[in-house]
Amino acid sequence: MTETEEIARVTVSLSEGLLHELDKRFVDQGYASRSELVRDMIREKLVEEQWADGDGEVVGVLTISYDHHQRGLTEKITDTQHNTYINILCTTHVHLDHHHCLETIIVRGKPNEIEQLATKIGGMRGVRFSKLTRASMLEL
Repeated sequence: MTETEEIARVTVSLSEGLLHELDKRFVDQGYASRSELVRDMIREKLVEEQWADGDGEVVGVLTISYDHHQRGLTEKITDTQHNTYINILCTTHVHLDHHHCLETIIVRGKPNEIEQLATKIGGMRGVRFSKLTRASMLEL
């Protein structure tokens, strides 16, 4: 929220039990207020819908962990990124130990193209973990 943005107040009715669970699970664990939690939940739902719509441009972060001793895997991951039609904005590569690496790949493009990239890389032999975090360029 910007300082010049108007604030609209709304009232939400919840059962005592649901309110208690909301406070216990979220507000008591770090949210500044119930309002901030609700704003985050609404933004999260809007991002989900933007990804489901599939027409607009979205951003995401693909996190992968893999065995860099797997023959040819590093080259396959790099080649796959070079041969895709989405924008690879940034990659970060970290050595976890002698055998394992962690990479984050920040991407921008159509949802289905990003998901295809995530599936292709995640399914490669030697990739131990793969998770796509869906984000968006919401202007709210």
